[in-house]
Amino acid sequence: MHAANSYLPKPALMMQLHRCSATKANDGENSWKMSEFTQDRIRNFSIIAHIDHGKSTLADRLLELTGTIKERADNKQVLDKLVVERERGITVKAQTVSMFFEHYGQRYLLNLIDTPMHKDRNVKLGTRFKGHVDFSYEVSRSLAATQGCLLLVDAAQGVQAQTVANFHLAKKQGLKIIPVLNKIDLHGAEIHRVASEVKSLGMAREPLQISAKTRLNIEQILPAVIEYIPPPTGSRTSPFRSLLFDSWYDKYKGVICLMSIKDGVLRQGDKIQSVHSGQKYDVTELGIMHPEQTPTKQLYAGQVGYVVCSMRSASEAKVGDTFARVGSRVEPLPGFEAAKAMVYAGIFPVDTNDFQKLDESIKKLTLNDSSVSVSKETSTALGQGWRLGFLGTLHMDVFRQRLEQEYEANIIVTQPTVPYKVIRKGGNVKYIRNPIEFPSLDDTSRSVAELQEPMVLATMVFPEEYLGSLMDLCGARRGEQVDYGYLDETRVLMKYRLPLAEVVTDFFDELKSRSSGYATFDYEEDGYQKSDLVKMSVLLNSKPVDALSVILHRSQVEFVGRDWVKRLKNVIQRQLFEIIIQTTVGNKVIARETIPPMRKDVTAKLYGGDVTRKMKLLEKQKAGKKRMKKIGNVELPQSAFYDFMGSKTSR
Repeated sequence: MHAANSYLPKPALMMQLHRCSATKANDGENSWKMSEFTQDRIRNFSIIAHIDHGKSTLADRLLELTGTIKERADNKQVLDKLVVERERGITVKAQTVSMFFEHYGQRYLLNLIDTPMHKDRNVKLGTRFKGHVDFSYEVSRSLAATQGCLLLVDAAQGVQAQTVANFHLAKKQGLKIIPVLNKIDLHGAEIHRVASEVKSLGMAREPLQISAKTRLNIEQILPAVIEYIPPPTGSRTSPFRSLLFDSWYDKYKGVICLMSIKDGVLRQGDKIQSVHSGQKYDVTELGIMHPEQTPTKQLYAGQVGYVVCSMRSASEAKVGDTFARVGSRVEPLPGFEAAKAMVYAGIFPVDTNDFQKLDESIKKLTLNDSSVSVSKETSTALGQGWRLGFLGTLHMDVFRQRLEQEYEANIIVTQPTVPYKVIRKGGNVKYIRNPIEFPSLDDTSRSVAELQEPMVLATMVFPEEYLGSLMDLCGARRGEQVDYGYLDETRVLMKYRLPLAEVVTDFFDELKSRSSGYATFDYEEDGYQKSDLVKMSVLLNSKPVDALSVILHRSQVEFVGRDWVKRLKNVIQRQLFEIIIQTTVGNKVIARETIPPMRKDVTAKLYGGDVTRKMKLLEKQKAGKKRMKKIGNVELPQSAFYDFMGSKTSR
């Protein structure tokens, strides 16, 4: 008997194919009732995987197997509904789908909760870096609504950095984990090697072996889920309590919340309130995702579904919040945190006439993404714009791409920055999210006790031959090695503690370049650390350009300063007077470049004659340029910013 079936008892191995069948979905004739699915007949699970290991394809196969959707020849991912999700191969918003499955004469309600993940490589539209930390909190709250998960691993690629992160996140949540090897039909599949790598993570059981694309052994998955993953806990007779793990905005119904019912019963017409904010709501509709919204009369303890409750703003739907019936006192579910932006950037319209249109587009987009913080700001160089806070660089780049694709916005995104911490001598703490807010050198020496920057713990998986090169890269980015070991004879797993500011620029591109594309990367937050930080300013003819200020570690200032003046010299057009480009820290000039003035041939009209006539015209032109330099401003079009931000600093 194949080891992949070790999750099933031996009798099930012999009878599984002809005794397990899908039940018919609800067709409006009450073919099932939610009350009949007690907790022992409910399984809540998710699929976690590294990118391109087949998570969305496997989800489609399970939906087909249970009759939730019709079997299809293509491999179009049903749960990836956004254009950006399909193009990038990522899941930005968590999705949930309820399936009905018959196993040994018992009907089970299986809730598949899809978790937000991301792509780990450059794709068609490309980004500089994709970080798992962007959605780690949302992933943890989605996992909190489950009791187990399928850990999906590509049989050709093996364990990757995000696989390790996913495994530890699920283990931390106390979930039952079923390892699954996918794509075993590929010519390059190394089943025994990858199974050994999965075991090295701490998995005692043999993984199931499937091919989601060809449907090979798919029928083994759901019986394993029923046999191995425990049913949800809680009681129908206890006071109502639920976990909100995702939401989206509907222009007709308002905010639609995805909730996991932990205790009690929720009915249409009930009055509920948020435990953390105290706001009260009336439940106007509820039901399950099957796969679209299917209304029901009740949701019981252990079940997962959607709730419409007259919530008008996405900012009210806090992921991880606990909801209870009005007037009922319940213990809040653990793990709630307010959304915390870790990357900030300025967004400005390329054409200032598009400001109002862009303002409306940002408001519409943030209706479905309450984790984006928005505040207006004004730049002397770029005009009116916004300072936006994101969960990470992937979050920022997806937001930018959706603005450009869905709303046809033409925008400039400034250099991303991270939240620095300023600790005053009196003990007061302030977070700096914009370089303009950074204290001056005089203020730093007089009243600032310490400057700190956010750190991350990075995990990298790569072939052994690239070990030296990637250690050099991490060392150059002020990294501190935490651990490294071997997954197998040829692949290394290495952990470094790195400043977040070093990661949000071009670290990912450099990592891929140095490893010939073989390295995978993931990271998680790791607190703050004292750092020697300074603000570098860019001056054009002695006037600062606020949009180009940046906070750097002192060791980077000279390199970045010299690089920036050279790049600016290439994008700023010559004008009728000399332009001096400088980068400075305080009063100290770090680097300088000069753009010579355009020269008009004022002697072209002369045809011979006394040479003094020519000299007189040249002196007159010279005097005019001096006056122009005193009263003229450098013409810096927004297209120059667009070109400058689009280029990268190479180290």
